[in-house]
Amino acid sequence: MAALLISDTSILIDLERGDVAEAAFRTSHELAVPDVLFKRELEPYNGAQLRALGLKVLPLEPSGVGLAAGYRVREPKISFIDSMALALAKATTSILLTGDAALRALADQETVECHGLLWLFDVFENEATLEVATLHAALTRIRDHPNCRLPRHEVDKRLAHYTKRME
Repeated sequence: MAALLISDTSILIDLERGDVAEAAFRTSHELAVPDVLFKRELEPYNGAQLRALGLKVLPLEPSGVGLAAGYRVREPKISFIDSMALALAKATTSILLTGDAALRALADQETVECHGLLWLFDVFENEATLEVATLHAALTRIRDHPNCRLPRHEVDKRLAHYTKRME
């Protein structure tokens, strides 16, 4: 079932590292970010390209901004920008996409469905958005990046699964 996915910046960065950002916009889901996140972190970098692919930029109502501020007070480990993504997901009853453990824990407390990059790779596979060889190559590039914070065990399991499917 199609859903609105509210992404933090880290997911979009990892998709770009894997050279599969375009694929995220070919799934049955819509991808969006809060307007503040877009203005501060994406617009100067590759915002125009992401918008052209279909990224939605959604405003957060004043009540949502207050909610985000409260999240930041409750969990100082998350950035204000990330708290905005959680507040938008909560306000729109959407799925939050993040790899940040503290943000995931807070989303769980707020009963906001939350997934990470590997879940999105599962969507790519299940919807046949990308071929298995492309998934393997992309996940390998992401894994090999020095700033990769994905759980190695889970990455290795998926890579082995992709290898088996390619045989």
